[in-house]
Amino acid sequence: MATVTREVERDGDGRRARPLTIGSVCRHLKTEFPDISISKIRYLEDQGLVSPRRTQGGYRLFTEDDVDRLETILRLQRDEFLPLRVIRQELASPLRAHDRKRPPRGGLRAEEEELDFDLLCSRSGASREFVRDLEDFGLLQPRIEDGEKLYPDRDVDVVAACLRLARYGVEPRNLRSFRSGADREAGLLEQIVAPALRSRNPERRQGGLEDLEALASLSQELSQLLFWRALRALVPR
Repeated sequence: MATVTREVERDGDGRRARPLTIGSVCRHLKTEFPDISISKIRYLEDQGLVSPRRTQGGYRLFTEDDVDRLETILRLQRDEFLPLRVIRQELASPLRAHDRKRPPRGGLRAEEEELDFDLLCSRSGASREFVRDLEDFGLLQPRIEDGEKLYPDRDVDVVAACLRLARYGVEPRNLRSFRSGADREAGLLEQIVAPALRSRNPERRQGGLEDLEALASLSQELSQLLFWRALRALVPR
């Protein structure tokens, strides 16, 4: 029997026009989270982390925002090892809309919106003085065009993360080591892929870019593992 594939209806903004059943959501999530199951999604609902609406017959229907929220929860569990109690607090944060948004499609190749200084402050929820301090200590590096500073959209995430650290007394001047560490890691990867990225051969440049993305993912994973190992050493046994 032939399989009929239905086109997912989307609205003018490219979002799903119709909600998804729990089975459809599970199939969608399995691409990134192979271990996901319907029972796991139900458990997250029981814990109050996601609230799909119900039909009169009791069937769950998930909107695109529900699916995005599930992806965020699962990434926080997988990538940051956070317990559900902490994830619930994270999702309740007023900065959450910008801080945990889905990474842009295309990875390193994705085009980014650029923001002026006032818009960066507004979207991140940070004061003008705080953002200036981050720039002074190298956490932000705007591009200058016609005398105006322009910041990539991802700097909203950087400012928001620094703002949360500031609540624990971590000041912008204390964060220079993060910038220095990131520069050292990027420099190491540059040595590996620079010849390919500078090649005149389009296929070789494309291969170099793909290698850079793969190396970035692996190095980030290693850094995170070493970081958590160092933190665990601080905990008395």
